[in-house]
Amino acid sequence: MNKYVIIVGAGVGGLATAVKLLSRGYKVVIYEKNNRIGGKVNLIETDKFRFDLTASILMTPKIYKDIFKYVGKDYRKYIKFIELDPLYRAFYYDRTYFDLFRDIGKLTESLEKLSKNDSIGYYNFLSNVYEKYLIADKYFLNNSFIDPLDFFNFTSLQKILKINTFSNAYKHISSYISSEKLRNLIAFQSLYVGISPFDGPNIYNLVPTISQLYGLTHPKGGMYSYIEALEKVIHEFNGKIITNTPVEEIIIENGSAIGIKSKLGIDKADIIVCNADFPYAIKELIKDTTAKGKYTDKKISNMNYSCSTFIMHLALKKKYPKLLVHNIYIGDNFKKNIQSAFVGKLPKIPSLYIYCPTKIDNSISSEDIECINIMVRVPNLLFNNITWNKKTINIMKKRIFYQLSNIDGLSDIQENIIYERVTTPNDMLTKFNSYGGTAFGLSPTILQTNYFRPNIKSPTVDNLYFVGSSVHPGTGISIVLLSSNLVVEEILKNNF
Repeated sequence: MNKYVIIVGAGVGGLATAVKLLSRGYKVVIYEKNNRIGGKVNLIETDKFRFDLTASILMTPKIYKDIFKYVGKDYRKYIKFIELDPLYRAFYYDRTYFDLFRDIGKLTESLEKLSKNDSIGYYNFLSNVYEKYLIADKYFLNNSFIDPLDFFNFTSLQKILKINTFSNAYKHISSYISSEKLRNLIAFQSLYVGISPFDGPNIYNLVPTISQLYGLTHPKGGMYSYIEALEKVIHEFNGKIITNTPVEEIIIENGSAIGIKSKLGIDKADIIVCNADFPYAIKELIKDTTAKGKYTDKKISNMNYSCSTFIMHLALKKKYPKLLVHNIYIGDNFKKNIQSAFVGKLPKIPSLYIYCPTKIDNSISSEDIECINIMVRVPNLLFNNITWNKKTINIMKKRIFYQLSNIDGLSDIQENIIYERVTTPNDMLTKFNSYGGTAFGLSPTILQTNYFRPNIKSPTVDNLYFVGSSVHPGTGISIVLLSSNLVVEEILKNNF
């Protein structure tokens, strides 16, 4: 196979697609806008420490490992995975905390301290969502739905009714759990796909369920080490990555994608795989209005989008033993403040996700330094009522530090900062071309999932494919890796 594939964007979906196609004999070149690959799965690095820029939670490690297996490589030669237990430590505004264990005995003991009814309820909740996950995994997540009949058939419709996703995530949790603290801890995790647990369908309760049943894994060196591992394999297969070269246009002639245009000129190829955010790609990279199909500029503007994120990256000159790798802080008036990100307001009492990889990973820092990311969900830029200037950033920092003071042992963080940087929705927009500055692309609402989500294969342009969080099957690194699988399957099916 000597067909030439150009991949637009070196995000995790583009890199995974490149690895698999290279292993099948395709010639692959990736064009990347920035000087560092990885897309939003990126890195802040100094001579003393490194931070993962955004992504920090690795679920379903088998999906990550399977890429290496697919190409005949032993993942252990490229990356080291460390299993975590406890999975999370949840802090509450009343200064209590709760550890969510992977170990079944410790988990049961921890749950029974809340109440035996909640212990029973939690296991029943896991059982119910696990069954839904198995159905979704078999019939939806791993099917491309190229043809409408792939989705609109008796089996699929029967399975949709079986998983019954129509109640919202929080209501579904509440039908099993009476403890508000445990409810909020479970519900918080649906924010990982950029959707509100009070509005989003209950299928996204699969996020906390997968975490509990399959565990959470820390890649030594942080999430970016997975990007580095994929890059190494690409070079071993003689793939090429061209950085600092944004693609200006996907060239389409006679209904087929034939190449790309960049500052280096026109590069023609047999196949184009676009890993740029789908809404951005359709609006900015495809100039031919016929090729856009139903995704006109007006339709793109009217679609539903996920929230964004505000992240503080802090290096601290002392260790904080109270923190685990993954920590969640549940603030007062949880619902109102979580909903703020989805109605165009900054949360006054933010709930926080606190990532502290230096708890177990000394490769993150060369010295006795604690590196933490503090993340808050905030509105995307499409609300057009928040300006991310110095004043806004300081407001958010002040609110975050105030909430941290409710966690015993963390009240002196400000005094121990030796490095500070923030990531805002503006960075999502300008650095990564994420439409509207979203953190997770198109919102995974019921009417924007499965067949109703943009497909991995263009229905209007031959030899044009899409991979990433805004296309089927959805958002999150694990799911984007599944979209890469589907893209590769379609390319192989149509080119052999």
